[in-house]
Amino acid sequence: MCLNSPYHNLCMRLFVGIPMAAAVIDELSTISLQLRSKEDGLRWQTPESWHITLQFLGNTSREQYECAAAQLRTLNMPPVPIRLEGLSAFNRAGILIAAVTLTPELLLLQERVTTATAHCGFVAETRPYQPHITLARGKGKGQQPGLLALKIKLRHQPVFTRFSAREFLLYESFLGPAGSHYEVRERFSLGAG
Repeated sequence: MCLNSPYHNLCMRLFVGIPMAAAVIDELSTISLQLRSKEDGLRWQTPESWHITLQFLGNTSREQYECAAAQLRTLNMPPVPIRLEGLSAFNRAGILIAAVTLTPELLLLQERVTTATAHCGFVAETRPYQPHITLARGKGKGQQPGLLALKIKLRHQPVFTRFSAREFLLYESFLGPAGSHYEVRERFSLGAG
């Protein structure tokens, strides 16, 4: 059980994700700089925060954290091929994303992560898995005028470097006025499995 009070801060806000390859970070950084403007009404994510979420765990007790880390260490899988499809948006949520191809290997890793964490009391989402990288968020709820303007700027979809994910990470998320920032809590290798 999590305790959050002025006297106890025993909850961590955790998620499991895949970090980006350096070449993809460079490509996304270039595109973000070209697209962003002071008037777009969007809060742009920093390159350090770019990842592909495998499972959002949410508020987590110390015991659940230790259980999840132990379970995730048992996963034995080969590296996972990652291919970004292009830029898109979740309009209702007001989020600009780089969509990621849902390959059988990526889906298998996501399923194994959710199965492993289920032993620690975490529940997988019921909606279909949609891998993506969040690039920018609207500052309010719903459709953002800034997203509409970006769609006009995007005449041609970028081509991204493909890479093999050789690890996945357990991140802790810290909420703040400028948005969330993430710290890596554990690393898990994807080797010859």
